[in-house]
Amino acid sequence: MKEINVAMIGCGFMGKAHSNAWRQVGRFLDPKIKPVMKVVCDIDKDLAETSRERFGWEEAATSWKKVIARDDIGIIDIATPGNTHCKIALAAAAAGKHIFCEKPIANSLTEAKEMVKAVDKAGVHHMAAFNYRRVPAVALAKELIKKKKLGRIFHFRAVYLQDWIIDPKFPLVWRLRKEAAGSGPHGDLNAHIIDLAHHLVGDIDEVVGTDTTFIKERPLLDAGATGLSARTRGKKTGKVTVDDATLFLARFASGALGSFEATRFAQGRKNYNRFEINGDKGSIAFNLERMNELEYFDATLPRETQGWSTILVNEDVHPYLAAWWPPGHIIGWEHTFIHEVYDFVNGIATGRGTTPNFADGTMTQAVLEAVTASCRKRGWMKIKNFWKPRKATVRKAAVRKATVRPKGGKK
Repeated sequence: MKEINVAMIGCGFMGKAHSNAWRQVGRFLDPKIKPVMKVVCDIDKDLAETSRERFGWEEAATSWKKVIARDDIGIIDIATPGNTHCKIALAAAAAGKHIFCEKPIANSLTEAKEMVKAVDKAGVHHMAAFNYRRVPAVALAKELIKKKKLGRIFHFRAVYLQDWIIDPKFPLVWRLRKEAAGSGPHGDLNAHIIDLAHHLVGDIDEVVGTDTTFIKERPLLDAGATGLSARTRGKKTGKVTVDDATLFLARFASGALGSFEATRFAQGRKNYNRFEINGDKGSIAFNLERMNELEYFDATLPRETQGWSTILVNEDVHPYLAAWWPPGHIIGWEHTFIHEVYDFVNGIATGRGTTPNFADGTMTQAVLEAVTASCRKRGWMKIKNFWKPRKATVRKAAVRKATVRPKGGKK
């Protein structure tokens, strides 16, 4: 079997999830190329070394530029904060590396467009890591929609609710600073449900939204923390520069209506990503906190037998699940990342690529920015004025041959 060497940049929370995915994908699924966990990289040397030892990477490094320059690396996995995605991705594309990038792919639409242009020019494979497309229950929902089980779709409504920053004493972590995170739950959480909406219902045509920041000052983790302005350094508190909650309405190109809500101030909700889709022949509903279940209402049945049913998505006939456990033995959140990297490396092997790619990620970014503009201008915004839907290309001939090699062979 051919092998491809992987280098992951970033060893934080998402780095753990990605490391586990690269480690487990070949143990349970059967990818057409074997990914080799070659290098893990972080500016924190101790963290990089700990990640190498804990997750089984062959080497640890601190310079992502040197890692990208290596001839033996075929895939760059970007698992760093959003403000670094663009420069890493541009360098990786220029070096002919395939790119697996955490969502949202950038902190701004301008950066996202640059990234699409770069991967188009290089002809490399690329993926925006919206992992919830790879939940088997969501994949089953997609199959039901493709089979017209819902008929004409009227509504998509979604919420993504968390509660981890309600305490005003919670510190000013990087996710609460615009220069690092780009936005608050809007870019972090709404991005996920926007991508699911695109995946399941289609392109969003226009939006109108509102947002707010409930707690505007928070304690600093370190009064001398880097990355803060000169005014802020040395003070005990700093300004929160992102949203705490963002809500918006949407009209889809198909004519369907949508509602979206993202907040970190929903007491009692830990990771409550829920959507419901209503059509003239039926409805479906999903809740990430019960991720092995899909609710389904079949309106084509006789009225006396109609009713919501709950499908336990754990059968080997369901997407991805033939690789895992017997029926009723549920899978977890970490499995979605394993499914992602499986589809990504198979897209490289076949030359067909996979979705969501950087163009899909840019479309999501366009919706995010249109909503933000709407919040400021208090009116409806057309998505086409920010980004027109398109597909990023992969030109197989442009991919460097050194990135994929036979097991044990020379480059």
